[in-house]
Amino acid sequence: MKKPIIALAAALISSMGFAVEEPPAELAEIINFRQYSDTFASAGQPTEEQFSAVAQAGYERVVYIAFTSNPNALPDADQIVKGLGMEYMQVPVAFDNPLPDDFYAFADSMQRNTDKKTLLHCQVNARATAFSFLYRVIYDDVSVADAKADMNTVWQPNEVWRDFIFEVLDQNDVDPNCAGCDWTPPPPRGQ
Repeated sequence: MKKPIIALAAALISSMGFAVEEPPAELAEIINFRQYSDTFASAGQPTEEQFSAVAQAGYERVVYIAFTSNPNALPDADQIVKGLGMEYMQVPVAFDNPLPDDFYAFADSMQRNTDKKTLLHCQVNARATAFSFLYRVIYDDVSVADAKADMNTVWQPNEVWRDFIFEVLDQNDVDPNCAGCDWTPPPPRGQ
């Protein structure tokens, strides 16, 4: 009886536009892994073993949008990913100062080969879900409401990231407002 209920719930959520594609178990173990389509997912930092699972799942490109000096970064991730036969790209994005050019560097690479199965990741999938939100809205015609709901499964952007998102959306003539979209930044930590 549980399987039909789960299938019904998945179908209902899917019809609402949320990122509910069920990833293989070994990918679901990656921090905050979110599957948006057959060719695009975002996540936090995979381990070396999880990168092997990413390659086995057919991913062809890994894009890392944080600094390699991050204490949680995987040393030699570029060599690990390339050794598994995948393309590796890094766009270092400062968490406290994301820039539109950072996003466009990522988007340009995605637009060069739109069918290449891609995992976008950072440390916990905050930066990556924000970039995923923007990419899906601007290039994949996903509604702001649906993409925002998907992003909210990981985090509610703080003021810096909200302003960054608004700036990129404005540059692309997209209104960030929608029914049910709450862009209020969360209170600072410790409050």
